[in-house]
Amino acid sequence: MADEMALLVADIYELAGLLRRSGEAMAAREGQTQARWQFLSVISDDALTVSQAARRLGVTRQAVQRVANELVGEGLVDVGANPDHQTSPLLTLTDHGRGVLARISKLAAVDNNRLVRAVGADMVHTTRRGVRQLIATLRG
Repeated sequence: MADEMALLVADIYELAGLLRRSGEAMAAREGQTQARWQFLSVISDDALTVSQAARRLGVTRQAVQRVANELVGEGLVDVGANPDHQTSPLLTLTDHGRGVLARISKLAAVDNNRLVRAVGADMVHTTRRGVRQLIATLRG
């Protein structure tokens, strides 16, 4: 069984790489990168600090700060006051940022629907359930 688990891990890494390349291609159609798309998405519902966004994305604060600075410079993200922490501003999407995110998300929805049609909704559901069980087990 350990061999099967090792093969599953390898398959998940391969799938993650393919999904990342696909995401990069979609984001590029709007002049963005996958990292920028993920950041836009993570702050789309709630204003977050750089540290909060980094925790949600599972990456370093420094990496998120770089992306945030670029997006602020391009007018996709606004920096606002944080009543809870004076030196940690809240980041929100501008209307332009919402438009970019909506267009990328629409491309992703088309591709996701294509994938579901190709393998079947039951397969996607079963696979997701298994992956969620593994995540829960690893988290302990």
